[in-house]
Amino acid sequence: MRDLERVRAVYPEGRISLREVGLRDGLQMVKSFPSTEGKKTWIEREYNAGVRHFEVGSFLPKDRYPAFADVEQIIEFVATLPGAHASALVLNKRGALNALDTGIEEIGCVVSASEEHNRANVNRTRAETLNEIAELCSLRDQSAHKPVVSVGVAMSYGCSISGAVDPKEVLAVARECYAIGVDVVSIADTVGYAGPRQVAALTRQVVALADGRPVGAHLHDTRGLGLANAAAALDAGATIIDGAMGGLGGCPFAPNATGNVVFEDLVFMCKTNGLDIDIDVKSLIEMREVLSCEMPTETLYGALAKAGLPLTQHVNTDVSDSGNDLV
Repeated sequence: MRDLERVRAVYPEGRISLREVGLRDGLQMVKSFPSTEGKKTWIEREYNAGVRHFEVGSFLPKDRYPAFADVEQIIEFVATLPGAHASALVLNKRGALNALDTGIEEIGCVVSASEEHNRANVNRTRAETLNEIAELCSLRDQSAHKPVVSVGVAMSYGCSISGAVDPKEVLAVARECYAIGVDVVSIADTVGYAGPRQVAALTRQVVALADGRPVGAHLHDTRGLGLANAAAALDAGATIIDGAMGGLGGCPFAPNATGNVVFEDLVFMCKTNGLDIDIDVKSLIEMREVLSCEMPTETLYGALAKAGLPLTQHVNTDVSDSGNDLV
């Protein structure tokens, strides 16, 4: 097994890690994007609220993807915040080499459980993508700081191009990822097809394959089941859950769909479930003003932002039977 101690330095054993992906996945469909200073304010406000895991961008050609042209600067900024961890996406060897040069703690990749989607998304076969990920793992092993390599398995619960996806295909991809040296596998409901029962079943199987390595869930709220699916993934053993502030994001292969699970609602859900999440929800709701200021034309989602926090200071998670009937 790979150096699990290195991975646990980023994702501690026995703790739930909520990764805020608004500055990467959340920006892939927007018409406007934050300035570099706006991104820093975004991260700083979240950090002060208790967030520690940030997906901060992609290593892509700057002239074609200006939203991520400042990714190196944002990585440097996160590195100044004690205990904060940055991750960024790479799609090819050039991006991987650029990411390694920054000293980033986590490099993310995507491979699809659907062959058709993999070709449409990155213009490569699934086998070619896995070969490139294997090369990244080799480069990681040769690097001085050895970042965590994580892979999101897209379209794990169904594909908007090819339809149904056999869970065996997802497990085969996850198994291959672990075999080539990937540290973290996240199962992605890219277009929001899944329900809690599917998420729980597949997550349990991937956790069994992981053999002690952390397993993640990347869920979209396309059909309103994002939070229910996140709860199911947690119950099944996932320890890394992605969400985006304001529910930003989406997928070009799911037209007119909403995006990622709303991060601030995700934090609240985890707290109501009695999980040890040291993030202040009120501060997250207040920092949505940064998003509104930096991207005034973008629609922000979120139940808490609309309804507000409950008047109760603490949510009672004790559901033991007191012997009294509820009326």
